[in-house]
Amino acid sequence: MADFILPNALPHALDGRDGVKALSLDCFDTLLWRDTHAPKDLFGMLPDTTVSQRAWAEERARNAAALRHQRLEVGIGDIYRELLPNGTAAERATAVQAELDAEATHCFAFAPTVALMREAKRRGLEIFIVSDTYLDARQLSGLIAAAAGADVAALIDRVFCSSAYGLSKSQGLYERVLKDVRLAPHQILHIGDNKGADVDGVARFGVPALHLRQFGEATEQRLRLEAAVSAMLHPHAPGLAATHQPHRAALAAAEPGITDAAEAFGFATLGPVFHGFDRWLAAEAEELRERNGGKVHYLFLMRDGHLPRLVHQAAGNPAAAHAIEISRFTATAASFRDAETIDRYLELEFDTDLRVLAKQLLLPPSEIIALMKDLPETGRLAAFVAAIRSPARSRWIVKQSQAYAERLAAHVRSAVNPAKGDTLMLVDLGYNGTVQNEVEPALRQLLGVEVAGRYLLLREQFRTGFDKRGFLDARHYDASTLEALCANVAVLEQACTAAQGSVVDYEEDGTPIRRASSIKGRQSMVRDRIQAGCVRFVHAQRAVVVRASRPDDATMWRRAAAAVLGRLMFLPMRHELAVISEFEHDVNLGVDATVPLFDTALAKRGLLQRGLFYMKGARRMYLPAELHGEGLAIKLSLLAQKRFGLGLKFADFVDRSIELPVIVADGTQANTTIVTATPTHDGYYLAPIPIGDCRYSVGLQFGQLFDWLQVESATFMPVEDFLSEKAAPPERPAMPSLEGMEQTAPHLFRCEDEFAFMMVPPPPREDDRPMMLAVVFRPIAPREGAPSPATADARLAASAIA
Repeated sequence: MADFILPNALPHALDGRDGVKALSLDCFDTLLWRDTHAPKDLFGMLPDTTVSQRAWAEERARNAAALRHQRLEVGIGDIYRELLPNGTAAERATAVQAELDAEATHCFAFAPTVALMREAKRRGLEIFIVSDTYLDARQLSGLIAAAAGADVAALIDRVFCSSAYGLSKSQGLYERVLKDVRLAPHQILHIGDNKGADVDGVARFGVPALHLRQFGEATEQRLRLEAAVSAMLHPHAPGLAATHQPHRAALAAAEPGITDAAEAFGFATLGPVFHGFDRWLAAEAEELRERNGGKVHYLFLMRDGHLPRLVHQAAGNPAAAHAIEISRFTATAASFRDAETIDRYLELEFDTDLRVLAKQLLLPPSEIIALMKDLPETGRLAAFVAAIRSPARSRWIVKQSQAYAERLAAHVRSAVNPAKGDTLMLVDLGYNGTVQNEVEPALRQLLGVEVAGRYLLLREQFRTGFDKRGFLDARHYDASTLEALCANVAVLEQACTAAQGSVVDYEEDGTPIRRASSIKGRQSMVRDRIQAGCVRFVHAQRAVVVRASRPDDATMWRRAAAAVLGRLMFLPMRHELAVISEFEHDVNLGVDATVPLFDTALAKRGLLQRGLFYMKGARRMYLPAELHGEGLAIKLSLLAQKRFGLGLKFADFVDRSIELPVIVADGTQANTTIVTATPTHDGYYLAPIPIGDCRYSVGLQFGQLFDWLQVESATFMPVEDFLSEKAAPPERPAMPSLEGMEQTAPHLFRCEDEFAFMMVPPPPREDDRPMMLAVVFRPIAPREGAPSPATADARLAASAIA
């Protein structure tokens, strides 16, 4: 018979064990679970005490017990005597109670364990708690009652604590338990989460024992990474636990039973985020009702509001979950009230394609074609703006926009039909609240309602003064943290959206007119399974927790959601990326345009060519996904840079270099020089060599330094682009020739002797901009001894001039 049990099987653990007369359970992480990643994280709640101070005190107490009494088990009073060596008995008692209160706040009973206990009682079994703990039996019993409720505590017949016996389970505590309970070993079934203590330490006395495997390896790693991200996002705040993971129990109970990878991704990663978001929305709606009066209508903005709406319905609120189709395109189209609002739009979007601008301004297709045709070759933007600002065209745009706003209001009215004074609570992922910015004035005027925006993640680009809040926003996170969490939102958007095209207009009665969806059918099917997993989490979370305690619910779920999102954004796992590997992202601007969600080959090339500096200027949909396989360190570096807004430059990443001898020749003369090659990534170096306005050939004297090397690339680009922070500056491949070098495999070269070199002629001259040759190489085998520079330079110069 197996010596382990999965959490979802706990209610049936007694099946087939007819001779058992008592159920023995470990306490922590078996009956009582915590809302934190590690037990010590609760020490962050202790007043005037750091997590480290509390941990050091326990270590000192155990060391003292070993020296004085030859045992390692101690009581909580012993710990606080070490923590407060100069404190009074009353002060220590108060501090002990504060820790017990912290435990009671963040502990709860695991529902499958409680179900097992109730089944044991139905069968007439006794129930024992056997725990390795510094609490005594009275304190532990009180904690169980406070955290799980008196009815759960009443199921327990005996409590055994290691602190009372001076022995842990691995040291023989269960031998003492057997003497006290007066039962034969085979008449007891013991279950606990620590294999060494609860199986190895108990089974040696003949007691049948099962190891409760809380999580699989992938889940343990994911939770560990979430805790690490949380530490970076959440500096210690007095009175709060160091981490919050209220979703641990749901993951343990239900995730092992999910076999579909897409559903598992939605359950384990998106589930905690949107469950926490929905709990927050309920609290916000109640506050809006109290403040504004009237009815609060949930308006989930399609398409990204689709998944939040599904979660809201799963939480038991199907009637209040209104799907409203307002896209950025339709919101903007309804916002042109006068010439000033048209100018404002042009100022904000001046770098957008002019055809897209014209379409957004509601110009007819025939007029757009004529307008584009009449624009001059130079000064196109200024001419376009002047054409739009003409009085006749401005009046036409305003008139069309007003009619558009009426149709949009009819769409809202057909779905909600709010009374005057009601509040429309716009629900969306975020991140600037652009739709609210554009439609709020029209909704207020046309419907006579209050408008409030509630977003998963909010970081306004300017202060609108509108009623906006985010589950994660500036009230709780600084600007750099919010920017970091917004950096890779495309993955979140594609997991949340509905399988339909974006709305581009409305019929007179408000019926949405959509463009065809540009997303592949397979992507929609995968997304449906992801969303089903997210909804499944809502039901699992509700069913798995038994608690009497009342933690700070909003803070706990907010911090947990931020950690889960940050982990997904910056430290995605292989099995998650496999689910979304073929996803594309549509830009939702009223045009058909999609881009791949991530491209690992492009990132690899950028890293080798420019190293971490490449990431600083990268503008990718999901950059950390592209960095998968390059190691945790590089993704943590990216997270740290984004989280803390580090203003680092290329030189800051350089801590070693290679002095590469080169000759620069223009066909009549040649000069030798040294180029400093700096490290990029994975052992590669970048040698940047100015070539003027394409007049110089360059000879790279690799033979002086190496027997073997790899050359990843040799490309030309303008100096101004090379020095910029662009992720992928335009470049032209070089066409080198070899002298004394042999290519033995793709990118791999052998230098015959110290005189071997690579000759790179300049590219054809296009203009007078100064150009740069960028050579990326990796040393394989350095050459022993130094060559004769004069001989090598003479040979190279002759070749260059010829």
